[in-house]
Amino acid sequence: MTAARITSPADRPQLSLRERKKIKTREAIRTATYALIEEHGYDATTIDQIAERAEVSPSTVFRYFPTKEDIVLTDEYDPIIVEELRNRPADEPWPDTVRYVMREAARAGIEGDPRAARLRSHLMVQVPAVRSRMMESMSVTGRMFCTAIGERTGRDPDSLEVRVYAMSLIGGLMETTLYWGEHGNQQDFTALLDRTLDVLQHGLSARNP
Repeated sequence: MTAARITSPADRPQLSLRERKKIKTREAIRTATYALIEEHGYDATTIDQIAERAEVSPSTVFRYFPTKEDIVLTDEYDPIIVEELRNRPADEPWPDTVRYVMREAARAGIEGDPRAARLRSHLMVQVPAVRSRMMESMSVTGRMFCTAIGERTGRDPDSLEVRVYAMSLIGGLMETTLYWGEHGNQQDFTALLDRTLDVLQHGLSARNP
């Protein structure tokens, strides 16, 4: 088997001009939001301020992100994870596939914008509304995972087993992010994710006396 790698942007179909503009607008709104939160705090940051900083209208902000919490939480990585699950070698053991894809996605998310990743984890810990919205959004991501896992394993994506497994991955990723934020983002996130995946793969053993 050839050396594994995550799909590079050059390997993917080119986006249309419209799609590129949409991504650029989303990124401008996110960047403005993160900067304002760092300057004024989460509660004091308003949609009008975000719109002005991003040079768009408030209605445009709401068109891309229904709530302020969504601006903080939504990223472009869920579709990438799903794509990579589908692209891994068919003969690769399933636990290896999951570990590779989750590690690569985490690395891209943290290393791609470390400041935003730290701020997001901090807000998940400190702001109940952000944490609550994260819980709500998990079901949407879970459905995406179910479809990809079903394709990869040949199982019914709506089966109880696939749904439980998909949500355990998402829940594990969320708790890893919370743990990372609770501990001041000092620990290596990929190492924490490995611990999470070990628990999901092998279960929780009793602590030795």
